[in-house]
Amino acid sequence: MGRLADKIAIVVGAGQTPGDTIGNGRATAIRFAEEGATVLVVDRDESSAAETLAMLEERGGVGSTCVADITKESDCADIARTCLDRYERIDILHNNVGIGAGDRGPTQMTEEIWDRIFSVNLKGAMFVCKHALPVMRERGSGVITNISSVAAVCAVGILAYKTSKAGLNAYTHALAMGNAKYGIRANVIMPGLMNTPMAIEGNVAAGRDRATVIASRDAQVPLGGKMGTAWDVANAALFLASDEAKFITGVTLAVDGGQSAKIG
Repeated sequence: MGRLADKIAIVVGAGQTPGDTIGNGRATAIRFAEEGATVLVVDRDESSAAETLAMLEERGGVGSTCVADITKESDCADIARTCLDRYERIDILHNNVGIGAGDRGPTQMTEEIWDRIFSVNLKGAMFVCKHALPVMRERGSGVITNISSVAAVCAVGILAYKTSKAGLNAYTHALAMGNAKYGIRANVIMPGLMNTPMAIEGNVAAGRDRATVIASRDAQVPLGGKMGTAWDVANAALFLASDEAKFITGVTLAVDGGQSAKIG
């Protein structure tokens, strides 16, 4: 029996940016499936969601796909409704969507960029939770994990991304405290510098040498001088979603090789 045997899990953002490595959402969907969960694979890109489903099925997993744009509340409602219609409950909700494209400093920020990043990174997660929570409350149990970033607590030049992720940390804390009485746990994972397509491919597309980008990011990590991978995030998510973490709620867990712990 797996650690998530007989659980129904939603992974939002389970597709990924194309690239040589695997993204956090895809890796998490696969790990959940490997440990016995039935996974609703949610992404705005239907073909990418289908790729993730095929990968988890190759490993013996079970699930289905759902296409949604989480900047629209109606789509967020559809995610919960689809899971309920297909599987009759929601045990685990994992929100993995995040963007930072176009981000800039305070004197260069535009309303369009600010609103777009907040719409995806914070409002989207909030509305997915809004529509999953009544289902979890009725059952008196559930686990929500939101993927933030160490950017929320570290000095970085990406203002809207940082602020939206700090907001997601605060939102999840409020979610945990407000829903503990319903038997629902809510936690945050803050990935650090990870070797994922989202982190690497944008730099390469901008004309930077791949090896140089990777070496530069590796050098910033205290633990072993090497970035983490999506599997590090997925394994942390697996623990938080499992009954091994049944007494853990309201936690912000850095998965970052010590990056956020650096002082001086």
